[in-house]
Amino acid sequence: MHHTILILIKQFVTCGDYSNMKSLKSLLAGFAGAAALNILHESVRRFDPGAPRIDLLGKQALSKSMANLNLDSPKGDNLYLATLAGDIISNTLYYSAIGLGDKKNIYFKGAIAGLTAGLGAISIPDKVGLDDTPVTKTDKAKILTVTWYLIGGLVTAAVFKHLKKA
Repeated sequence: MHHTILILIKQFVTCGDYSNMKSLKSLLAGFAGAAALNILHESVRRFDPGAPRIDLLGKQALSKSMANLNLDSPKGDNLYLATLAGDIISNTLYYSAIGLGDKKNIYFKGAIAGLTAGLGAISIPDKVGLDDTPVTKTDKAKILTVTWYLIGGLVTAAVFKHLKKA
């Protein structure tokens, strides 16, 4: 991933190829959306015990995946950091798709992507053998989970729209 971003930056700076420039802008916008989602989640969960715990779901998914591969899962802070990094990378890639394709209706595309991710976050975990309680324990947790992913999609759309003008 790091290598791909460096290649995109180099191509953007040296050749000005529109498709590469658009890909870089999409990745940057996707990163902004992923960062907004994670900053919101990490901030609120520290002072609201009723907040969804997407981080616990991520830790559970990583640990279970590692166990299925007969690998030792990280523990403690290392598990937290590995999960956070994976979350940022995967959400960056997911949200970056908002900026690909037609530029029309970018906010609508951001909203649909965010809502889809949020609804998936509350409905898929139990279907893949994870305990979904951290994001479904209350209606408030479900609503906040979907809302935070929606905000991530809208931040991505706003940043992409701004970068498109640059």
